[in-house]
Amino acid sequence: MFDAASASTAFGPECGPEPVATCSNVVVAKAVAASRRRGRPYASLRSRSDIGRVRRVGIRHRVGGITVFAAAGVSGRCRAAFVAGRAVGPAVQRNRAKRRLREALACVPTRVGRDYLVIATSAVTEAPFGDLVGWLTRAVTEEE
Repeated sequence: MFDAASASTAFGPECGPEPVATCSNVVVAKAVAASRRRGRPYASLRSRSDIGRVRRVGIRHRVGGITVFAAAGVSGRCRAAFVAGRAVGPAVQRNRAKRRLREALACVPTRVGRDYLVIATSAVTEAPFGDLVGWLTRAVTEEE
């Protein structure tokens, strides 16, 4: 006959879920502090009409591998949109270029009440991060 007690020992230790490690408050705090959206000095410029307005009436600055359009926006906050066209590369490279530009713009002092449209070229995917910050700093300070 089949005995459940002897069967579990006959085939080795019983399979089951591994014990879950408990999260400490320190680990949770570090995860929250490393949140992608935390600490960004700008809001997202999302609507198609706002992006089109910035492109139409904004002042254009080409520096390195980026083009930045800057226009007057909503008072009290800075907003930004990032564009990487198909010329940048496949979707993975376009997304990477936009992520890198978002982080670089977070390092640049921007003006409150301005809307920015940042357009990437293929050079953004291979340029060192310091160059991206430098390009954005020059483009944003030129418009002042």
